[in-house]
Amino acid sequence: MSEEQTTASVFDAIEFFYGKPWTDGYPIVPPTRELVAAMLKGTRRDPDEELGLVPPNFETLTVRMVAEHAVMAGALPRYLPVILGGMTAILDEKLNMHGVQTTIHGVAPLMIVNGPYARKIGLNGGRGCFGPGFRANTTIGRTIRLILYNVGGGYPSASFSCFGQPSRYTYCIAENEAESPWEPLSVTRGFRAGQDVVTVVQCENPHLVHDDANDDPQRLHVSTTDCMANLGGMNAYRATDMVVALAPDIADNFAKAGMSKADVHKLLCDKAGRRVGDLKRGGLWRLERLNRWVTKVDPDDDDCFVPTIQEPSRLFLIVAGSRPGATTAVMHGWNETTRGVSVAYDA
Repeated sequence: MSEEQTTASVFDAIEFFYGKPWTDGYPIVPPTRELVAAMLKGTRRDPDEELGLVPPNFETLTVRMVAEHAVMAGALPRYLPVILGGMTAILDEKLNMHGVQTTIHGVAPLMIVNGPYARKIGLNGGRGCFGPGFRANTTIGRTIRLILYNVGGGYPSASFSCFGQPSRYTYCIAENEAESPWEPLSVTRGFRAGQDVVTVVQCENPHLVHDDANDDPQRLHVSTTDCMANLGGMNAYRATDMVVALAPDIADNFAKAGMSKADVHKLLCDKAGRRVGDLKRGGLWRLERLNRWVTKVDPDDDDCFVPTIQEPSRLFLIVAGSRPGATTAVMHGWNETTRGVSVAYDA
């Protein structure tokens, strides 16, 4: 086959995938037998091993199908263990991927990766980690999304999501363990230090909060906890998950004040919230939603404080981003039917 014929063949394959549609709007790499075979060398698992059923179509997902979508996304074979770990977490019923695939909201599964293998493959948790330019982050997250589309049937045209969100293209970072003053999320979640772990949480896009004026923890938390308690966020009215990512400089300010990760976690849980009188002003306030809170709330007491984090285990606190950066990223959750899931994976 000539170079011209090869180019035409690849272009035709890309257009064929657009026509089905089997893509997220970006061009894909045609998953030829040779490329899929090469991708499968990234894992020791049987290509025909079944991982579970992907909602809402509930089609069976195999390791080979994951490899096919990894090729399409432009991933490298060495990324495959992380992708397989991520899909294992996503298919856990506690995460409720079925609900997120069919909701009118726009949340997406955020993958947070801990451990030495993430560093080995260049998964970024530092500068620009939520943005473009990093192949591992982009293509691992994109593989997940293509699987949710093609195997699960969660296409935008078939989904009920009003807006969607940019993180529905890709939503995958490492934690910046090297610049964190504390233990990583994986250890907080009960895994041993140095273990390769993927945690998946259903989240909105990052909401960035800036504070370069304070280093006293009693002032430093204020802008972050105010954002956490956003009247339009799901967390203000439901007992659900949230991810808060502190930049290293912010984490260091807390640590220099003698605060452990558990101390900061408790501070955020204690301070983020709204009074009933504030909640009544707008947002999602409805009396019938009171039973969705774990905290007992008196709707007639305008001074009754309603914590944003109803259960401490639902706040996922990590360190990410880079220096310099007086920034925190707050990622509101979805609703009480989802629980973040952490799994160890074999690299």
